[in-house]
Amino acid sequence: MAQSNLYSRVLGTGSYLPPNRVTNQDLADRLAKQGIETSDEWIVARTGIHARHFADPDVTTSDLALIAAQRAIESADIDPQTIDLIVVATSTPDFVFPSVACLLQDKLQIKNGGAAFDIQAVCSGFAYAVATVDALIRSGQHRTALIVGAETFSRILDFNDRTTCVLFGDGAGAVILQASDEPGVVASALHADGSYTNILCTPGHVNGGIVAGSAFLHMDGQAVFKLAVNVLEKVALEALEKANMSPDQVDWLIPHQANIRIMSHTCRKLGLPQERMIVTVGEHGNTSAASIPLALDFAVRDGRIKRGQNVLIEGVGGGFTWGASVIRY
Repeated sequence: MAQSNLYSRVLGTGSYLPPNRVTNQDLADRLAKQGIETSDEWIVARTGIHARHFADPDVTTSDLALIAAQRAIESADIDPQTIDLIVVATSTPDFVFPSVACLLQDKLQIKNGGAAFDIQAVCSGFAYAVATVDALIRSGQHRTALIVGAETFSRILDFNDRTTCVLFGDGAGAVILQASDEPGVVASALHADGSYTNILCTPGHVNGGIVAGSAFLHMDGQAVFKLAVNVLEKVALEALEKANMSPDQVDWLIPHQANIRIMSHTCRKLGLPQERMIVTVGEHGNTSAASIPLALDFAVRDGRIKRGQNVLIEGVGGGFTWGASVIRY
């Protein structure tokens, strides 16, 4: 039975970027060999992205998740065997099944029989995972949870399409949430509208041992931009209203790191100074479900985010899905 005074709070954070840093010029040179023109200036002007990281061919999503998870566990200073719930947000799993969460549980050698599953909400995946895990902890079903956002999006990019291949990168971010009598995750809001499936999707599927349809990411950039700027402000305000807070009480905004123009637009609409927004998109690119926990960990470790501060996270992604959470760090 749910305990009315039970909450979840963030104990620790961790992240990992594969070492292969790919600059805009690296991509421009690669595309030029295929007769496709782009430039560092063109990419930066439209996205704010200067570089991203790509995993080596033999590195899997669960490999990235493992290092981020280990760093979060070390930060939280807990015994991994106390983790009774693992949730991984990803759109680029190692296999069709089992889940990355189960693979991660094995790699961490956690043998306590706790639950493990993946959440597929694309770039909103981490926001969905936080809201889901918070509800499970508040219900009393679980006490200590590992949440990871991990992606190898480089595997689904079409390097003949300069409008999409320059946007995405690989990486992983993780948090430990644990039951507490003091609020940590204060409030969340989640939404979806499946009628927008066609504007951002990877429509391939396995059939008869081969990939049927396209296994590359497809995106209508203008339609995605228009939808994103509309829903992000609304879901942020909804989560703040549930938390009985106003935007001026937000110490830090961590939006999904997709495009600096979308991020800055949302920040302005909320009436927040740009200095209160955590920005890592310039060096990470869009790492989908990994982008928010990556940015969170970077800002915790460089000392910007401090205990007791209010952090607003929000994301929007294919599905279409969107969500936000207010977290008292």
